[in-house]
Amino acid sequence: MNTLDITAIPALDDNYIWLVRHGQHALLIDPGEAQPVLDYLRAHHLSPTQIWVTHQHGDHIGGIAELQRHYPDCRVFGADNIALADEIVQDGSQMDWQGFRAEAWHTAGHTAEHICYLLHDGRRSHFFCGDTLFSAGCGRIFPHSRAEWLFQSFQRIQTLADDTLLYPAHEYTAANLRFAQYIEPDNPDIAAAAEKAACTPTLPVSLAHEKRINPFLRAHLPQVRQRAEALCGRALPSDEAVFVALRELKNTFA
Repeated sequence: MNTLDITAIPALDDNYIWLVRHGQHALLIDPGEAQPVLDYLRAHHLSPTQIWVTHQHGDHIGGIAELQRHYPDCRVFGADNIALADEIVQDGSQMDWQGFRAEAWHTAGHTAEHICYLLHDGRRSHFFCGDTLFSAGCGRIFPHSRAEWLFQSFQRIQTLADDTLLYPAHEYTAANLRFAQYIEPDNPDIAAAAEKAACTPTLPVSLAHEKRINPFLRAHLPQVRQRAEALCGRALPSDEAVFVALRELKNTFA
């Protein structure tokens, strides 16, 4: 049976560079720093064949040029604003890595051009979500993008199978759970997740888990809407309005 081994390589301050291994071949997602990746590849005698880029921020692309210097046959996939991309992807682009099927999703919100990658291994799906979705949270909204777009991206993510594993690019879980508890102080799943996150890495996570603890996936629930309305002091007439208000509240939450 074909199997994938997926490893988080810590980089920079709080980034995870995801490395997917099949045999002696490796796939890299968002290598923001080269040296930790080079060290891992050499220690495990791996050769990278593809790099997938979710967006253009330096902590996601900073290691690509150096990696390509060492592995010139490694192909880079990304949106059309990724200068080092060998292959341009857009929403619905079909991809293949070592016989495993993958698809690019355009998930605007954190940035206007953000791409996520859905990889299938025959048993379950793996969703590399960059800075779109974090465990218990979501990405900040950068210039030229909108929270409403991020809401639409989250709506689409919710259509994935519940056992889909999510691979964010940062370990922000403990901080995000403090905000989640602020929004839903009586949610026992959030309390349990916060206790676990205090002492151990949390990623990847299943979509089912996130639906229980992530306020941005729970904007449709009456208790979340009521809490958001109370905190922001205005009526929120739609799930999208609740989501946008939650993002605004998170911006100033300490």
